[in-house]
Amino acid sequence: MNILLIGSGGREHALAYALTKSPLCERLFSAPGNPGTAAFGQNRPDLDVADHAAVQAFCAQNTIGLVVIGPEVPLVAGLVDDLAAAGIRAFGPTKAAAQLEGSKGFTKDLCAAYGIPTAAFARFTNRDAALAYLAERGAPIVVKADGLAAGKGVVVAETLDQAEAAVRAMLTEPGAEIVIEECLFGEEASFFALCDGTRAVPIGTAQDHKRVFDGDRGPNTGGMGAYSPATILTPALERAVMETIIAPTLAGMRARGTPFTGILYAGLMLTVDGPKLIEYNTRFGDPEAQVLMPRLAGDLLPALIAACDGNVSGVDLPFDESRAALTVVMAAAGYPGAVMRGSVIRGVDAADASDDVIVFQAGTRIENGQLLADGGRVLTVTALGASMMEAQARAYTAIARIDWPEGFCRRDIGRRAVAREVAGGGI
Repeated sequence: MNILLIGSGGREHALAYALTKSPLCERLFSAPGNPGTAAFGQNRPDLDVADHAAVQAFCAQNTIGLVVIGPEVPLVAGLVDDLAAAGIRAFGPTKAAAQLEGSKGFTKDLCAAYGIPTAAFARFTNRDAALAYLAERGAPIVVKADGLAAGKGVVVAETLDQAEAAVRAMLTEPGAEIVIEECLFGEEASFFALCDGTRAVPIGTAQDHKRVFDGDRGPNTGGMGAYSPATILTPALERAVMETIIAPTLAGMRARGTPFTGILYAGLMLTVDGPKLIEYNTRFGDPEAQVLMPRLAGDLLPALIAACDGNVSGVDLPFDESRAALTVVMAAAGYPGAVMRGSVIRGVDAADASDDVIVFQAGTRIENGQLLADGGRVLTVTALGASMMEAQARAYTAIARIDWPEGFCRRDIGRRAVAREVAGGGI
């Protein structure tokens, strides 16, 4: 089977790594791809993935049996719908179902309608009304842009001044909408389920580090590192997530005539009252994919096909439970703000030399034989270990081999998991 992988980030590098392990995969094309995906197939930077007719034509010309869509923007834009209309199988939700990620307000309304545990909330398009609501509620409080924001559209405001500034910044354009919600307290975790429109099977857990600096300080980002498994999620908690969050979401979407097929990635807050939904993503996470794919002990491709074909009931997608994975994002200086592109990165091959380390590339390009930084989050250095502590040590040892003065990373990725492990929790 020929596969077209849409995207150019570290997630897509990780998916290329996993997909090409399948005996079903004959050729892999990545559009646009990056220097990492090029090692697993052919990059097609010439294919404009926003031009759905061009993607349809490419699939027909190259006998594509499955399109795997990595990022959220093509999903929200309806690429799955347009491919399906042309008889092309694509993994991911329809445009209507992708509203679970594309509109926070949509998801909040679904939670309210189907009793899905989440933070109390209100939706606003009017700035004065939003500011009045803040004055009534006080801080801490959370202000979220309704639409896609690459992981940066959330402000956890510790003071009323911060919350008011967020409202003013987000409600500037006509038609803009925000969600203001109560601030939940607990530990965050990520839960992934493979869905076929009716059923779902759990396929792994992870924990992300959103804030840009050590100690969870600074602004939110697309993610500065992650680890898997999420040891805080016990089997009982996982069952609760499936029963109280995932299952009613699928039932609600089906009842609305917009059944959800693809990856349902639930961002959770583990509160004293049980797990609550923070938000949904409708695809594999980044950098979560970079810790899930290396731990995968089964064949990813048949599982994705089963979801597309509407029957995940027989899917067995095991993970290596004897190994932990931890990834550290190396970002360009200035991230998550403006960054300089074009700095030279050396030592990636040396960092990647161990069987237990994989350097997934994201914002990179090759020019004159040199690897250059070409984005905000540039590399994700992933390591495996028999313990989280071992995986963490290997990741940071690998990072020390990378010569990139213009880059930076957090130095405390996995600290909670390691602390639990030291206390006797294991992986």
